[in-house]
Amino acid sequence: MISSSSRNLWIGTYPAGSTPGTGEGVWRIDVDPGTGAFGTPTLAAEVAAPSFLALHPQVPALYAVSETAPGRLTALQVSGDDGLAPLGGLASGGDDPCHVVATPRTVWVANYGDGAAAAVAVADDGAPAADHRAVHVGEGTGPVADRQAGPHAHQVTAVGDHVLVTDLGADLIRRYPVDADPGRTPAEDDVAARLPAGTGPRHLVVLPSGALVVVGELDARLHVLVPSGDGWEHAGAVPVRPGAVAGEEFGGHLTLSADGTRLHLGVRGPDVLAVHAVADGAAPELTHLADTPLGDGGWPRHHEVLAEDGTELVVVALQGSSELAAVRLDAGSGAGEVVSRVPWATPPACVVVAR
Repeated sequence: MISSSSRNLWIGTYPAGSTPGTGEGVWRIDVDPGTGAFGTPTLAAEVAAPSFLALHPQVPALYAVSETAPGRLTALQVSGDDGLAPLGGLASGGDDPCHVVATPRTVWVANYGDGAAAAVAVADDGAPAADHRAVHVGEGTGPVADRQAGPHAHQVTAVGDHVLVTDLGADLIRRYPVDADPGRTPAEDDVAARLPAGTGPRHLVVLPSGALVVVGELDARLHVLVPSGDGWEHAGAVPVRPGAVAGEEFGGHLTLSADGTRLHLGVRGPDVLAVHAVADGAAPELTHLADTPLGDGGWPRHHEVLAEDGTELVVVALQGSSELAAVRLDAGSGAGEVVSRVPWATPPACVVVAR
């Protein structure tokens, strides 16, 4: 049963088959943060392969990237009754976009296929401009031949007046001005940090101290980077969970608890939600606390955390089993259990909490 305190979620999905247009779209569903009970899924907008979503921080606009080649960015206006209406769209600036983030004046897209990070100016109502503000294509390769033959932008994170772009293909974190200058060309100082060869940096979080924690998709490790000069330097790494084996376990989405003391990480392969304690400071330390099994073949793609009364409810998009799972976590021990599931018509890829 859904209570009056339920929260609305936006869900991005993949196609039912290999061809965009086979049932996917942006969906909405309610979840009770106290019990984890789900409401009934509703298709809110038909969008091709909307694998990642982001809300504008100030106006009622939702952005979706279509993970296609070439890619596309679609802007949707959020109405008072949680409906969605077209607001505009344009090419994503590259191929196979897999991440999007919105700042007050600029929307950034990470295009995995060709490594392009694209900045799009937005109007006061959140509608995208007709042209890109800037498109930055990095260079570089890594030692994992089938995954690192070229750059692969995977996530964009807004940090102050810059954005950080994880490049899975080149083992780099790149940095660009958040409101990009269309006349600016990439420079050597665009590289903010270098990861060990073969890391495959996927997603990151910023600790209160300013240090970064980066999940390596290819080496199955969590990497700590500490501020150094005008960037960050590598300061150590731990497995995504005890005994993790590169090539068999793949770190996915990473989040930081509201109080900055815990990390939540979806690990594909064993299909668990791993929780690590964070001791922040000049030399941050990570300690694995617990794993919550999500079901064989779940393949956790993304998750969102709702906190309430000393516990956390984590809603996980399980791409492999085509369902959402609600995980109740104990904030102290990190131990959790799946308290509810809801099947999905097409593989869910992204979970965003509506305001």
